[in-house]
Amino acid sequence: MSRVKVLSSFVADQIAAGEVVERPASIVKELIENSIDAEAREIEVRTEAGGVDLVWVRDDGGGIHSDDLPLALQRHATSKIGDAGDLIGIDSLGFRGEALASVASVAKVKLSSATSSEAGGWFVESHGGETQGSGPVAHPQGTTVEVRDLFYNTPARRKFLKSERSEIGQIDQILRRLSLAHMDIGFSLAQARTTGSSARVNRPLRLAPGDPADRLCRVLSPDFVENSVHIDESNHDLRMFGWVGLPHHNRRQMDQQYFYVNGRAIRDKLVGHAIRQAYSDVMFHGRHAVYVLYLQLPADGVDVNVHPTKHEVRFREARQVHDFIFSSLNRALRGLRPGQLSNNQATSGNVNAEFDSDLTRSSLSQQHPFELSNRSSGSGPAGGFTQLIYEHERSLGDGASTVEEQRADWPAQAQTNDAAGSATEQSSEDAHPLGYAIAQLHGIYILAQNSQGLVMVDMHAAHERIVYEQMKEAQARDGIARQRLLVPLTFNVTEQEANLAEECAEQLDAAGLIVERMGQSSVVVREVPVLLAKANVQEMVQDLLAELCEFGTGESIKRKNFDVLATLACRGSVRANRQLTITEMNALLRSMEVTENAGLCNHGRPTYIRRNLAELDRLFLRGQ
Repeated sequence: MSRVKVLSSFVADQIAAGEVVERPASIVKELIENSIDAEAREIEVRTEAGGVDLVWVRDDGGGIHSDDLPLALQRHATSKIGDAGDLIGIDSLGFRGEALASVASVAKVKLSSATSSEAGGWFVESHGGETQGSGPVAHPQGTTVEVRDLFYNTPARRKFLKSERSEIGQIDQILRRLSLAHMDIGFSLAQARTTGSSARVNRPLRLAPGDPADRLCRVLSPDFVENSVHIDESNHDLRMFGWVGLPHHNRRQMDQQYFYVNGRAIRDKLVGHAIRQAYSDVMFHGRHAVYVLYLQLPADGVDVNVHPTKHEVRFREARQVHDFIFSSLNRALRGLRPGQLSNNQATSGNVNAEFDSDLTRSSLSQQHPFELSNRSSGSGPAGGFTQLIYEHERSLGDGASTVEEQRADWPAQAQTNDAAGSATEQSSEDAHPLGYAIAQLHGIYILAQNSQGLVMVDMHAAHERIVYEQMKEAQARDGIARQRLLVPLTFNVTEQEANLAEECAEQLDAAGLIVERMGQSSVVVREVPVLLAKANVQEMVQDLLAELCEFGTGESIKRKNFDVLATLACRGSVRANRQLTITEMNALLRSMEVTENAGLCNHGRPTYIRRNLAELDRLFLRGQ
């Protein structure tokens, strides 16, 4: 067996570099974060060959004193912490002092800087961690870091880099992600790429400071700006604000999900779970939400020093954070019924949102109201949907009666004082925002008129949501119907899961499950919900216990149960080509106005869209 020995400083530096410098984009991230910590107002980035030949970052921040420049390239040399106590309550993006030293150990680095207190600038140059020279240099206040020939002294690591196109894309994404957390800072990016013997420069990216609308448009898309709502929720020491895409504005990948904790971009399983829960009842399965969200909490309530790249954090009160995120998004996505819109969320769709830059070290001097809802482009029927309306999801009880009891008898339950059934007998817009029916189109769509214009309703999708919500209400009111297994199902689980099954007996009972502990690492299932009797019970319970272990909350059984209800509601809803009377159509509209999540069917499709008179006039060129 080999004896223990101390590694050489070169090997130790290579190991440290491996933790920090995964690829050129990692260098860009570290350097931009240093510039942000230096209170820069403008940050300029240039690269060549995907960052392998060159990464160049300049800022106009506070700069580095000439005496400190050589120290900046040494391992664990930092101005941001002094002792172990400072690791609690970190409010800067970088703090360990390993980034520049790690980069310098695997590349040729030139660091130039000037401060306001010095007459001129100073530079220091290092190749592979060895100082090559230093001296005065003409330089404005701020810092420039020039990184050339990445991995020149470790060619094996260069082989693991992706294609030039891929590395360029990663750098672009890093800059965009960081720019969303610091909208009061201007960013620019120019990337030169090589193709054989020729070279060309990608179109430069310029993100002006102080314009959140423009930044959201350019980092995500104009469609996101048109199909998102602004939220700002607080609870004790927690605050979350930002923008969440409406459920119909979703993506196949999770590439437009931006979440920040105290200004730091993170990817966290607990946060992701809470957000998925909030969208679970209003979005297609297998699709992913789009959002830009900022969570603020006391610095001592989160540990950012749990991962070398600082992409992950650990919350002191994880369950509290999870529930706060879920409830905040839940209200945002389901908080409104038709007719309950505020003045700045009218049908034509202007949502005034303010970006609160307390998130950043230097707050914006002004607030920036701008439109976040539907902006009519005048391009005709292909324009985006107007604001979809949601109601806050009421607290759900524990279950259902039989399916026959749950199935709604529409429209008898929904008919109101609309006997005349005519659009000429409208009541006020506040009372009936979806207006009154005037016709049925191709047996599929209901055309209605309100005081602002035209409402078009997909009658099957709308009725499907109505039936589904009625079934959920019945389940909450009457409790979950259970079925006792003829032969109790016994299976093995982990000891931690067995402990949870014992501790959470009441929670499992509320989900319609009777689960008992049988041994140190085994459980027995005696009763299950009627609607889930044909499911794989063992897999279902194991998934639930695993979810409880990881997140402290278990929604998988409720989700499976709701999936069954949604399927039943879909099959039991009015079908296309059924001819409805004006009275029946108005009954459906009235039901929609008092139904939760009325803007979407159970599968996440919109149930209705609205066009105001101004939009209709533009379509027909009236007044032009």
